[in-house]
Amino acid sequence: MKGRIFRIQRFSIHDGYGIRTTVFLKGCPLHCVWCHNPESQSFEPEVGYKAEKCLSCYKCAEVCDKGAIVAAEKGIEINREMCDRCGKCVEVCSGRALEIFGKDVSVEEVIAIVEKDRVFYENSGGGVTFSGGEPYFQPEFLLALLRACKSRRINTAVDTSGYARWEVIERTLPFVDFFLYDLKDYRDDRHRRTCGAGNETILLNLRKLVDSGAEVIVRIPVIPGYNFEHEDFEGYLGVLESVGVERVDVLPYHSLARDKYRLLGREYILETTEMVENARKIATEFAAFLEKSGMKVSVGGYF
Repeated sequence: MKGRIFRIQRFSIHDGYGIRTTVFLKGCPLHCVWCHNPESQSFEPEVGYKAEKCLSCYKCAEVCDKGAIVAAEKGIEINREMCDRCGKCVEVCSGRALEIFGKDVSVEEVIAIVEKDRVFYENSGGGVTFSGGEPYFQPEFLLALLRACKSRRINTAVDTSGYARWEVIERTLPFVDFFLYDLKDYRDDRHRRTCGAGNETILLNLRKLVDSGAEVIVRIPVIPGYNFEHEDFEGYLGVLESVGVERVDVLPYHSLARDKYRLLGREYILETTEMVENARKIATEFAAFLEKSGMKVSVGGYF
């Protein structure tokens, strides 16, 4: 059993209880305009380029069979339509200006890395979180990883948008200790506009997960002007109360993904200092509003 990942992050404290290892699976059916992991969206491998590290040796251009890399006034330019993502350029890049996002790995390879930090899981109440992208985009690989972890008595979490068939999610229930469930917008019209699909399946699966008895921590990103304004407080609360959610993580917008878009040759359209400051303010007020309603709330993904 093999699957495709783009990163494994050790010693994470924002993706569930305790110290965790977060395994990021590649591929996602949604395309949120504020996505902070743009390298996760496509299932295909992608080449990233850091111009500031380029030594202008042009070895990458020499090995590119497709002619997708050419010398520029400073560094190189990549024609991403011509690039076949073979990774040869990355292998010869002595300045480490090039990297490839997307690697095929076996279950055993992932578990070998996860096992290295078992002592930290045991001492902190941590474990492994499978994120993405959307981990259910690779359902068989995810299921195999979860089974392998549970057979080793390692705590597991799945960070999901919920945009998947319920039957796929249901199969994993015996092997997941808790879910981090991203509620990107309670309004279907905005969800379609900013995420590329409606939220009917997401809300239905959220209700089914809670009804199943699973521990579900809902995560709500605060992106002013896109999915959140002050007048939306009641709307989000109504959805949370209707399904019986008890814990919420409020995640204010940040611009830390800016460099990732640049790496991939994409335009980053959301960055404004005003938006970041406004998001923090609204997130703090929303968290206080939810707490008054009796919910357990954190801001920023801290556990």
